[in-house]
Amino acid sequence: MKKLLVFAIISIVAILMAIAYFRFLSPANRIQGKERMIYIPSVDANRETVLSILAKDSIVKNPEHFDWLADKMKYWESIKPGRYAISKDMNVREIVFLLRSGRQTPVRLVINKLRLPKDLVKVLDRAIEADSASIMVFIQNRDSLKNFGVTDTSLFSNIIPDTYEVLWTWPVQKVLTKLLDERERWWNKNDRKAKADALGLTKDEVHILASIVEEETNKKDEKPTVASVYLNRLKRGMPLQADPTVRFAMKDFTSNRVLYAHLKTPSPYNTYVNRGLPPGPICTPSPVTLDAVLNAPETDYIFFVANADLMGGHTFTTNLTDHNRAAKVYQDSLSAWLKRKAIKEKAKKDSMEKAGKNTDK
Repeated sequence: MKKLLVFAIISIVAILMAIAYFRFLSPANRIQGKERMIYIPSVDANRETVLSILAKDSIVKNPEHFDWLADKMKYWESIKPGRYAISKDMNVREIVFLLRSGRQTPVRLVINKLRLPKDLVKVLDRAIEADSASIMVFIQNRDSLKNFGVTDTSLFSNIIPDTYEVLWTWPVQKVLTKLLDERERWWNKNDRKAKADALGLTKDEVHILASIVEEETNKKDEKPTVASVYLNRLKRGMPLQADPTVRFAMKDFTSNRVLYAHLKTPSPYNTYVNRGLPPGPICTPSPVTLDAVLNAPETDYIFFVANADLMGGHTFTTNLTDHNRAAKVYQDSLSAWLKRKAIKEKAKKDSMEKAGKNTDK
């Protein structure tokens, strides 16, 4: 009799352990792939919200098991919002522990070239919880930016394109603080501040000039020379006459061609009608371009024009006569290329129309 009682107790314990295992220690989901991200909002996150998120797409196969264990582990008393990675092999207990700990999976905030506030809003909207409208309000509010020592025109002088790690729940203020801190760290390396002083430029002015160089060429080896041209013009009191500033003034970034009629576009950013640097950067220049300005060689160049091969390179000259000669060669080459392009497009169109007529028959 005693043996039967012991056997019964052992059997019950085994059954309970098996139930506990299958409920709380076996893989809890049917996730396709290695992991799935879940987002628990900062506002109105409650028991029902979390269970609904976990039930969606079978993040948790049996939400009632999660609910019971979460209650026993007092998770419902302090729900922590955030972005969490749920891996395929996690069990209910591990999921509760993760969410209760608040250990979010960071977001990779990738910042490349930005030109307008809406570009920054678009990037931040994909990375953090705040909606695009509230982000736009913040970055265009002078009082908000004043607390960071920046203005709406100097904001992009404080953002260096790179990949940053942020948390999804961070407010815009915290993201901006991180960007400003990283910018300061960048400037504290490689004698960059001393180099800017030697050029007679502030850090913001280096960003502004680099933004023009960034838009002028994609050729890394030419950027220092392009920078030297603009530095020479600044030293001589010449207008910069940079075509990218005209495109920025017109808010037209779809075409690389700037016509004579565009040069009179009224804007403080148009360096054809205003001397000196524009009031702010026309894009966020890359670290490579910033260093190209800081390490620009001493040259006598004051002009440059695209090469006739139309491969993205430039011809640099020291006087207007040579510049005009190089410019004519380029314009002739460009006109010939546009003519060939038009002929090809017309031939393609005619061929398609002919094919269509044959089909109709």
